[in-house]
Amino acid sequence: MKIAFNQATTMKHSTLKRDLELCEKHGYDFIEIRLDKLNDYLVENTVKDLKTFFDTSRIKPYAFNALEFINFRDDAGYHQIREDLKFLCEMGETIDCKKIVVVPTFDVGDYTYSQIKEETVRVLNELADLAQPHGVKLALEFCGYPNCSVNTFGQAYEIVEEVNRDDMGLVLDCFHFHAMNSNMEDLEKADPNKIFVFHIDDCEDLPVGSLRDHHRVWPGEGAIKLESILGTLKGIGYREMVSIELFRPEYWEWEVEQIIKVAKETTEKMVRKYFEVG
Repeated sequence: MKIAFNQATTMKHSTLKRDLELCEKHGYDFIEIRLDKLNDYLVENTVKDLKTFFDTSRIKPYAFNALEFINFRDDAGYHQIREDLKFLCEMGETIDCKKIVVVPTFDVGDYTYSQIKEETVRVLNELADLAQPHGVKLALEFCGYPNCSVNTFGQAYEIVEEVNRDDMGLVLDCFHFHAMNSNMEDLEKADPNKIFVFHIDDCEDLPVGSLRDHHRVWPGEGAIKLESILGTLKGIGYREMVSIELFRPEYWEWEVEQIIKVAKETTEKMVRKYFEVG
């Protein structure tokens, strides 16, 4: 299992350049690059600078995170999604980053389960068609909040199955899986090849539907049954990668290198119970 770093974990005080330097120092295999951090980086640097870094470093790019709120958009919002997708595909071709996380929209109104599925399948097919010439794959990330249009693993997996294409998969995030009480049986029946990105995290012990990003904590320090998720992933044959992703404001105030160091230590300690690391 390869270890990746998601930039949300250092979001407030760090930069893409700083995260890359420290993740390389601490032996990460991959990084998930946030779109906002990439745009900040390109103010004073070029994509060729980024390519040179990856060409001469151990760490490699794994995915861009994220295109947010892709379904039920007005014309202007959907146009921006398409433009951002084109931009990331071009960046991805240069630095060899061939996955993009896409996030469903919140507070869409009184659409039925079937209408949400139909709209999300339509949008994913359109976006995947745009990404396909670049060799880029899309990963749908369900969000475990009551007001997200796609908020459980089972719902997201059903959508991905309906899309039914090799360049479309999903993100399994332990926090989101736990937060809306996703069904472990759905994960047990899943095709591991459809899990494009695996996020590890933990969280405070709050009731279903009340957890939010700021309740996340280091793996092994919270209420999520990470052993069950990891054991199930091993059972279905998933071996690819695990990315540490936290949004905890308390951790953002730490010194950046300490965050990156603890993130790797806590992730490896948990993952090594079920997988070889590296």
